[in-house]
Amino acid sequence: MARLAKLIQVYLIPMIGVVCSVWTSSSLAQGLPDFTRLVESNAPAIVNVSTTYSPRANSAEDRQELEELLRYFYGDRAPRLDMPAPDGEQRGQDGPGATGSGFIIDKTGFIVTNHHVIDQATSIKVTLNDQREFTAEVVGSDETSDLAVLKIEAEGLPVVRLGDSERVKVGEWVLAIGSPFGLSYSVAAGIISYMGRSLPMSGNNYVSFIQTDVAINPGHSGGPLFNLAGEVIGINSQIFTTNNSGGSIGLSFAIPVDVAKNVVAQLRETGKVERGWLGVAIDDVNQELADAFKLDRPHGALISDVTKDSPAAAAGLRTGDIVTSFDEREIRTRDDLPYFVGLVKPGTAVPVDVIRDGQVQTLEVIVGTLGALASVSPGVPSQKEGGGLGLQVTSLDAKLKQQLELDNGVLVENVTGAAEQARLQKGDILLSLNGVDLNTPEDLAELEPNLPFNRPLPVLVVREGRQTFFTIRLEE
Repeated sequence: MARLAKLIQVYLIPMIGVVCSVWTSSSLAQGLPDFTRLVESNAPAIVNVSTTYSPRANSAEDRQELEELLRYFYGDRAPRLDMPAPDGEQRGQDGPGATGSGFIIDKTGFIVTNHHVIDQATSIKVTLNDQREFTAEVVGSDETSDLAVLKIEAEGLPVVRLGDSERVKVGEWVLAIGSPFGLSYSVAAGIISYMGRSLPMSGNNYVSFIQTDVAINPGHSGGPLFNLAGEVIGINSQIFTTNNSGGSIGLSFAIPVDVAKNVVAQLRETGKVERGWLGVAIDDVNQELADAFKLDRPHGALISDVTKDSPAAAAGLRTGDIVTSFDEREIRTRDDLPYFVGLVKPGTAVPVDVIRDGQVQTLEVIVGTLGALASVSPGVPSQKEGGGLGLQVTSLDAKLKQQLELDNGVLVENVTGAAEQARLQKGDILLSLNGVDLNTPEDLAELEPNLPFNRPLPVLVVREGRQTFFTIRLEE
């Protein structure tokens, strides 16, 4: 027995260890993607884009305003966006501009990149993976989506395949190829970390970004984001960073390829982009608003204002409606709605599902064309007593209502108690409370005794020219 035990210890146990080690390494290797074929097939279609430009007189002022805006949102930890900051900005002559990436979508030389890479450029140079250089012309550029289409004079070029961003899921492996810091042909891999990310500091509600943890750096802008099938599912556009160098900290954002397909097709055809327009102001539905509108859970986009003579008004959409589906696409949050509206060709009739008075209704809206909207200013207060909600309000005179384009409303003079807890402010204009329109202080006084206790009640408010919903709660 002793001899058998010794044989097992000397020979069998080490063999088992070797087998387990090989099995474990093989299993790990089989569980990770191999990007080599993807890179070999697609790298030839990726290009470097570099520009020269004439500096704008107000460019330094524009950048200062953007930095102040970021500090307002984030304080000392304000993120930096991967946006161009040309070295030649202060020069009085043409100087070096932005450097970015792009990819070829047509054998005859059509290239997609970011708008901010070529914005204000006086000349654009495209360098292919095989080191050939071309001067590119701008076919069209769209600031809203941050996309541009370039054209070089060449034939028989390698191209990428465009995928479907609606099929992308969080957790998928993705690969980026581009020119970080001007270095050509650089590859970075990671996963999708979020879908449908809205970036408030970008000023763009018509792009719902793909968020990844891919190591995207300045210069990757305009380059493609691939899935494992070798299809482009996004265009790298922005990064968040707290590094002085502007380097990656693992938060990068790509424009979904479905947006790019729409924009690129229009730019190639007409050189400009038309987007769908609904004509509503919207809010997110938090838990308090969900309770106030008697929803089973927070979801959808709450309409806080409907523009007169807009597609939404013509379709019968109302303030207080909660949009849960647009063109048969689920609206999870308010950020989903402008994104899906922008994808629809103007003049198209689409179904819209809304929750109104606790019931689901389906309306049909003919989508309009996005245009500039006029803004309004808040009114000037006077004096009048309100009710026991902690609100002191005054009437709005006819001239003020006409100036603000309002049919009703009362002006808040002072807030205490429940109104203060609800974050209402002096200068707010109350349009309705718990679904009842307010025209005079007496309307508020008559309504107050009949309001229910111990549950949130929706309050429609005009603040700084924008309608939005708050909730107020009366405690017994």
